[in-house]
Amino acid sequence: EVQLQASGGGLVQAGGSLRLSCAASGFTRDDYAIGWSRQAPGKEREGVADILNNGAANYADSVKGRSTISRDNAKKMVYLQMSNLRPEDTAVYYCKLSYRGLDFWGQGTLVTVSS
Repeated sequence: EVQLQASGGGLVQAGGSLRLSCAASGFTRDDYAIGWSRQAPGKEREGVADILNNGAANYADSVKGRSTISRDNAKKMVYLQMSNLRPEDTAVYYCKLSYRGLDFWGQGTLVTVSS
C-alpha cells in the first residue's frame, strides 16, 4: 500500500519561507513522478510542482521563481522549498505520487500565510 506522509506546514508571515516534506512508503520503484498540489478554502485543488525521477521539474506559474522541488530517491522523500510566501499561498498542500496513470495522495499539510 502506497502511503504519503506530508509535513512541514504551519503559520508563516508574508515574505517568509517554509519547507514541506513528503515521505513515500509502500512503493519500491523509482520511475514515478511526485509532487505537490494545494487546495485553498473554497477553491479547487491545483497542481503546484512535480518532479520526475530524472530530476526534471515543473512548476505552476503562481509559484515559479519562489519555489524549488527536489527529491531523494534513496530516502523516498520529496521536498518543496517555498520562499517569499504570499497570503494567497494559504492552502492545504497535498503530496501526490503518479505512476503509470495512477495517482496516490497523502493527507495534506496546512500552510497559512498571514499578511
